[in-house]
Amino acid sequence: MAVNPLIESELLREIAPYTLSGYQLFRDIVEIDGAIPAKFKTLFVAVAAINKGYTDVASRALSIAQELGLTNKEAISGLILLSSLRGEGAALAYQGVISQVYPRDPKSPIVDYEHQVVAPGEAEADFRKYFGTIPVPLQKMLDLSPKGADAYYLMRKGTIYCNTIEPKYAELCLVAVLASDYSPMVARHIGAARAVQATDAELVEAILCSVPSAGIAAVMAAAAHL
Repeated sequence: MAVNPLIESELLREIAPYTLSGYQLFRDIVEIDGAIPAKFKTLFVAVAAINKGYTDVASRALSIAQELGLTNKEAISGLILLSSLRGEGAALAYQGVISQVYPRDPKSPIVDYEHQVVAPGEAEADFRKYFGTIPVPLQKMLDLSPKGADAYYLMRKGTIYCNTIEPKYAELCLVAVLASDYSPMVARHIGAARAVQATDAELVEAILCSVPSAGIAAVMAAAAHL
């Protein structure tokens, strides 16, 4: 498994035993199977790191995930999530990391995607089912830009229900990313993760996956919503 450069920092090794001892414990939680398999936790670290702009951290984490058995298809789940949650820049940065860790066979055929059509009322029904009620911002979208609401629905459906990992792990990855941003939206996705049978032990581990890119303050902010 790759050596962690922060743990190996000569400066910190000279003067900061508490810092490094604590960080090593966080690394152990992420890199050893627990409530969540380690291959998914290191995936979450990689996706959260891209979200914060730390491509080197993401590359190390995804390499560890591969060593732990994460498949290329499972790694692509982060690309789906970032495309929806953080847009082109983050998604393409993560795609670059995937290409390094899982090199694509240049002879592999490139296939087109199947264009999805949203039936009338489909997006609204999904919003009600997922959120319990339609949030005000989405109701405004439905009223003012139905096509925008359909687009939002399709991308959210792709992130959670049609991803390459099961919905529980997709929601837990969202929790890790939102925790890394100190985002209040983490509360909604903690609830959504529970709705697909995520346990509190899994939620805590997902939140801890934000530490490599956002520090221990991210844990305090997100864990308050458990």
